[in-house]
Amino acid sequence: MPAAWMQRQAQLVHERAKQSDIIITTALIPGRPAPILISEDTVKAMKAGSVIVDMAVEQGGNCPLSELGKTVIKHGVTIIGEPNLPALCGADASALYSRNVLDFLKLIINKDSALAIDRSDEIVAATLMCTAGEVLRK
Repeated sequence: MPAAWMQRQAQLVHERAKQSDIIITTALIPGRPAPILISEDTVKAMKAGSVIVDMAVEQGGNCPLSELGKTVIKHGVTIIGEPNLPALCGADASALYSRNVLDFLKLIINKDSALAIDRSDEIVAATLMCTAGEVLRK
C-alpha cells in the first residue's frame, strides 16, 4: 500500500484506540515480523486501565511495547504478551461449560425443536426472568 494510505490507516487506528478499553491485535504477515499497529504514542493516548492483548507477540508483536511471555503496564495501559494464548484456556472447563449449556437447552426445547418452558421444573423456574411481558426477577 502507498505510504499516504498507511499513514491514514495508522491515524484511524490511533483515534479508535484512544476510545477503546480493550484492543486485541492478531495481525501477521507470513515470513515477516508482525506489523506495528499500536504505536507507543497510541498507548500514551489510551485511557489508564485500558488493556492490549497482543496475540502476534511471538513474531515481534503489533505493539512495540509488548514483551514476549509477560504482562506489563506501560503508560497506564496493561499489555498482555502471552504466547499461544489459546493454550492457557482450559479445555476441560470449556467442555464442562458447553455441556451445561446443552443440558439447560434440553430443559427448554422439546423434541420438535420448539421452545417449551416448563415452569414446574425447578431449574427453569429459578432461571426464568420474564414471561408474557411480566418481569419475574429483578
